[in-house]
Amino acid sequence: MKKHNHLLTLTLIVILFTISVGCQPAQAVNEDSGPHFYFVQVTDTHFGDGDNYERVEKIVETINNLPMEIKCVVHTGDITSNNIEQDSVVVRGISIMDKLQVPIHFVPGNHDILEWELDITKQRYLTHFGNLIDVKEYEGILFIFVYTETLAHSFEIDGYDPLLELEAILKDAAGKPAIIFHHTPSPDDFYRNEMHDSWKQDSREKWEKLLNSYNIKAVMAGHFHRDEHHWLGDVPLYVSAPVGGWWGRQASFRIFEYKNGKLGYRTQYIEMNPRPNK
Repeated sequence: MKKHNHLLTLTLIVILFTISVGCQPAQAVNEDSGPHFYFVQVTDTHFGDGDNYERVEKIVETINNLPMEIKCVVHTGDITSNNIEQDSVVVRGISIMDKLQVPIHFVPGNHDILEWELDITKQRYLTHFGNLIDVKEYEGILFIFVYTETLAHSFEIDGYDPLLELEAILKDAAGKPAIIFHHTPSPDDFYRNEMHDSWKQDSREKWEKLLNSYNIKAVMAGHFHRDEHHWLGDVPLYVSAPVGGWWGRQASFRIFEYKNGKLGYRTQYIEMNPRPNK
């Protein structure tokens, strides 16, 4: 009987201990695990068309007055509207963007470097906005800005292969996390109630394979003039709505937050003619 009572006591102790451990609160997520910062994406300003100068002026003013510290602004293409050759358009657009109080990085879109005037428009972009591919590091995260219209529209630029150049940057990064910025998204486009081809399948597969071979946190693009979200394998693709007013769009931009190795965003809309307070 004593032996039985002893075994019963031990069993009860084990049960109570198991219940006690099981009821312990889960360990809190470490809020300080990695960098925490903000940046802004703007896209499709289409300078020289409609009221887009005024839209960008309001967006620049809004960004400069944001309550959080912004590391940089990234423009994901279609800076101009098939008129990058016009000095008045480029100079006025740059003068507005220069009022930003943080660095700005650019990616060319299909309305900046024109396939039918390739040499001259490419040179104009290089002169005024930067390289076809570039990289900047913020808080240990690589921001890679890459011109991919040659993949999207199946033409070539002598001496430039976006896949080879992007992979060289990623190899050199030795595993550092990266965010990729470009203009035309690789998934098919949907408008007028039907799907439309985007990149050719071969280019799309090579692009997606490359992205999934490295530590890519996200890809960001414009061009569609809509808010969209897709997956390129295991890599999220964020497509931002435009600044420009094509198809009656309201001017907008995005504030991205990088925290705990993940990205979230808030879309900010600009009202051109505020209604009076009642």
